[in-house]
Amino acid sequence: MTNRTTVTLQDTAFDFLKQAGGENKSAFVNQLLLDEKRRALKKAILKANREEADDAVCQEELGAWDQTLADGLEP
Repeated sequence: MTNRTTVTLQDTAFDFLKQAGGENKSAFVNQLLLDEKRRALKKAILKANREEADDAVCQEELGAWDQTLADGLEP
């Protein structure tokens, strides 16, 4: 599914879009937005991982779960 929208660009941004986007400016803008979405998700995951690593209670719980999951299993 595709959607249409109208955006206002500064002259320099539009000139860059014409140059870099080539014949298919929509595909270029789509790729830029998808790349930014992926970057933002990676940043959010990294932040959550850092918060989890800094949380002593969470780390204790993870250690307990590691022991529970390995209980009775041969290496």
